Amino acid sequence: MSTARIFRPAKDPTQSGLARTKQWTLEFEQTSPRETEPLMGWTSSSDMLQQVRLEFDTKDEAIAYATREGIAYRVEEPQELLRRGLSYSDNFKYNRTMPWTH
Repeated sequence: MSTARIFRPAKDPTQSGLARTKQWTLEFEQTSPRETEPLMGWTSSSDMLQQVRLEFDTKDEAIAYATREGIAYRVEEPQELLRRGLSYSDNFKYNRTMPWTH
């Protein structure tokens, strides 16, 4: 059996919301390489575990599931975003370090 990766998915770069970023995901790592079929050019694999993707509300639930089922796992902690608190009115401050240009 292959090892599983437990992680919290990153925010979709094309969306501004944070949907589906609160849950933790357990997915299996690739054990066999993908192959290109000569007739159609599609990519395929004989490893069916690549299709399994489980979602949990907390990291502890995902770890408990992997432990209970005897699945080797590794946990990837998410990097916290460092957001600057800028507002629209900050563009017009008198003490700006760079001059206002159009």
